[in-house]
Formats: sequence, C-alpha cells, structure tokens
Amino acid sequence: MTLSPVDRAHLTRCVELAEQALAAGDEPFGSLLVDAAGTVRAEERNEVSGGDATRHPEFALARWAAAHLDPDERAAATVYTSGEHCPMCAAAHAWVGLGRLVYASSSAQLGRWLGELGVPAGPVATLPVTTVAPAVPVAGPDEELSARVRALHVTLHTTG
Repeated sequence: MTLSPVDRAHLTRCVELAEQALAAGDEPFGSLLVDAAGTVRAEERNEVSGGDATRHPEFALARWAAAHLDPDERAAATVYTSGEHCPMCAAAHAWVGLGRLVYASSSAQLGRWLGELGVPAGPVATLPVTTVAPAVPVAGPDEELSARVRALHVTLHTTG
C-alpha cells in the first residue's frame, strides 16, 4: 500500500521520537495517535530503560486512547509508529478498538536487522500485527524511513 504525504509526515515525526528515545538511552521507538480530523492527540517514545519492558509507546497510546476517546473516536483514529507493533502492542491496539496502523519499519525487518547484529531473540515471538489482530488495517513499511530506523538500531547495538 502506498503511503500518503500525510502518512509520511507523521511517520517522520515517529522516527524523530525514536531518535529522542535513543538519545535518552532507550530503545529507538516512537509513536503518534492521530484522530479522524488529522490532529495529533498524543505522542510517546519508548521508555523501557527503567526496567519495565512494557513501556512501549504504542501500548501507552492504547491506554491513553481508552481513557480519553470514546469507542467511535478510537475506531476512527490512526496510530503511526516507527516500528510495527509487537504482539503485546498489537493486542492492546485491538482490545481498545483503535483503527488504522501505519508503520515505518516492519517486525520482519527488525528481526532481520537484529539477527544481522547478533542480538539474541527476545522472550516474545516476532509476529505481524495482522496475525495477532487480523481486523486492524495496516500500512507500511516505508523504504526511506525504515532505513533511518535501521540506522538507529545499528547505533543502539554497536555503540556503548
């Protein structure tokens, strides 16, 4: 699926948030929640470095949406993210009834990159969102932005 210029602009912001996460000593992931009118309602970056591995930005946005948007608003919203949801975040997205998901890089790409870098597999299987939450409409990855995301992961795993 081709991404629109608006999609790419939101994804660019997600990559900027991922850069901020990396600069703060965290894993490079960033996400936005955009309502049906195109207004950014919330943005988050990864915050797992404190020891809570569930502090993913997509999970935080799902919880924010559940607390601040009614079901129709959630269904009409789009989540933009630097990386495709992990299974935990995909489930949260579906359980709170969020709409479309657009990502800069896919889970398959991330798994391949981490393998190339010799990073051991995590404790949860890497699955596409459509396997965990088949009703969620998805778009991505974006070739140019996924290259930027890859560079962030290379930096994370080769410096320090």
